[in-house]
Amino acid sequence: MKFGQHLAQSIQPEWSFNYISYDELKNVVKSRTATQLWTETDEGYFVELLERELEKVYSFQNVKIGEIQRKLSYYNTQAQDFKKNGAQEETWRALEIELYRLVAEVDVMAKYTRLNYTGFLKIVKKHDKQTGWMLKSIFHVRLNTKPFHKENYDAVIVRLSAIYHIVTARGQKLKGDNQFSNWDSSAFVRDTTKYWVHPDNITEVKLVIMKHLPVLVFNTKKEYEENDSAISSVYVDNESFECYQGRLEKTDMAQAIRIRWYGPTPTDNGQCFLERKVHREKWTGEQSVKERFPIKTKYINPYLTGDYTMDVKFAKLRARGQKSVKDVELMQKLANEVQTSIVGKSMRPTIRAFYRRTAFQLHNDARVRISLDTELALIREDDFGGRARAGTNWKRDDIGIDWPFKQLPAEDITRFPYAVLEVKLQTHHGQEPPAWIVELINSHLVESCPRFSKYIHGVATLLEDKIQILPFWLPQMDQDIRKPPNTDFGLTTFLPNAWPVGTPQIGLRPPLAPRPMIEGSSEITIKGAKSLSEFEPKKPKTMDKATYQQKMAEKAAANRRPGNTENNFYNQPMVMAGSKTSVTGSHPLRSSTVPKRASAPVRMEPKVFFANERTFLNWLQFSVLLGSISLTLLNFGNYMTRVCGAVLTVITLLAMLYALGIFHVRLSNILSTKPNRQFHDRWGPTVLCVFLFGAYFLNFYGTSR
Repeated sequence: MKFGQHLAQSIQPEWSFNYISYDELKNVVKSRTATQLWTETDEGYFVELLERELEKVYSFQNVKIGEIQRKLSYYNTQAQDFKKNGAQEETWRALEIELYRLVAEVDVMAKYTRLNYTGFLKIVKKHDKQTGWMLKSIFHVRLNTKPFHKENYDAVIVRLSAIYHIVTARGQKLKGDNQFSNWDSSAFVRDTTKYWVHPDNITEVKLVIMKHLPVLVFNTKKEYEENDSAISSVYVDNESFECYQGRLEKTDMAQAIRIRWYGPTPTDNGQCFLERKVHREKWTGEQSVKERFPIKTKYINPYLTGDYTMDVKFAKLRARGQKSVKDVELMQKLANEVQTSIVGKSMRPTIRAFYRRTAFQLHNDARVRISLDTELALIREDDFGGRARAGTNWKRDDIGIDWPFKQLPAEDITRFPYAVLEVKLQTHHGQEPPAWIVELINSHLVESCPRFSKYIHGVATLLEDKIQILPFWLPQMDQDIRKPPNTDFGLTTFLPNAWPVGTPQIGLRPPLAPRPMIEGSSEITIKGAKSLSEFEPKKPKTMDKATYQQKMAEKAAANRRPGNTENNFYNQPMVMAGSKTSVTGSHPLRSSTVPKRASAPVRMEPKVFFANERTFLNWLQFSVLLGSISLTLLNFGNYMTRVCGAVLTVITLLAMLYALGIFHVRLSNILSTKPNRQFHDRWGPTVLCVFLFGAYFLNFYGTSR
């Protein structure tokens, strides 16, 4: 689809005059280059139009962001007042509806920003191509003076999340499970699945997750700033890329070692963390684990060379009683093991990964944690090839957290085109993911990429000439991961189920205009019957306001009864990926008998196919051995021995044919998306054993006579 058509289909009607006039700009270029050469007058006219459009978009965005900020302040005041003084259920519900509208407005604004930014880039590219006048570099300078495209709405989402979860919890404190409160301990184990998110969908994904989990803010004593979300990690490896090879092949005990810090670049007395990830194969019965310990920046260089140990630091911790004796011993053991690996294997800084992270999690419960990493950049830190990028230091000093790091040469940086979504679940309790997570990962908003690694991608793209194997996802980088939108998932499921009569709608989203906190209409229309059936009265479809408020109050009272666990996040039904579920009511994890769309096929890992091939080759190996025995009996022996050899030859041929058949059957099952696929082979080995027993019994009987 051409961009002009895509823009026309994507604009919000209420804002149609505030989008870039892409068709008008395109027609100017097309009409004036069709009959004559592009002149200086034409260029001046086009630049004037372009500047006018840029000013229009920039001014409109500033106005709307100002409105959003004022609404946030007002709703926060309302929520705090309700929390302090108490409020009726219908009052909380009215504020919740207003927040629904604001969530939709933030999503529309994010799409507005991205659409216009893409429009400016495309029209300038078209201008340069058709006119021969190079405007791209000059326009980027003008764009930086009106940087509407640099608004990522993270600060808005953080504030919105805090208010939203106060309202949905009706002023009560969000509670998790206290036994999982130590999620940030020095060693923790999680099952992690990874996905890619196209830039067009980043804000919507954040808002969808925010509905179920609050944004995790580490420092609640200060106002959120953009730099608070910055994370930098420097990975170490040797010239044979042992860590890269082990992590890519997923060999047991493969490790990754990195130095991580949060926010701006730390000073000499600033704190970093030295982390080690150790991969364990599932057949070992052990879990992969990530461990870390703190280290001051000024000690990193001597630590990496072996001239400084952490023993003195840990002795002080033990003496001060800041950590338990067991924790100190574990950290000291970890520090010594990591230093031995670095020094013994000649490891040194290789790749830096930079990104901004938005984390979603209950503060005292780590069973479900979701993070979304944006602005991912992989940067070379190595001195391979004789060029010292960091000199004698453990990291280069010519960059900080100033993404997109324009000062770096192209051969030193890879800017990853997508955001990376990580879903981290505690698995040792055997729980399946909540239903809303299953719907999210099966939706059009994300693209599955199991085993994706920032470090592996950085090495594979920046140091390709020094490695022998590449990750499987590299061929996908040239493909568009966007999919047609799902009609049954996204912010449409965020909408409240009851709207006042006459409320204007933006597609399936709530209105953008602010409304009074308490509606004054005399009747209410119930909409969204398919996805929000719980609050929907079957007949009639309209009711007076008093009846509606009475029903809402009755439901709220039922939810507050002792023993009612309906609002408990973790007491909701758990489902497997691909199961048939539906989001109903205001509680997203409740099961429904209404079948959901079929989920997309899950990408199979290469090791699954290789396992099938290994099984086939093992059968062939056994058949060759059996055939050798049968040929020996045929060539050397009496009559009965040759009969036994002939029987074994037939068994050998049948075993080969059976192995080939079962190989193709299993391959079809692996590629199939049907449920209840069978891989177990009960009869093949049994029948083979019976035949072999018969053949050897015949041979024993013949030779004994």
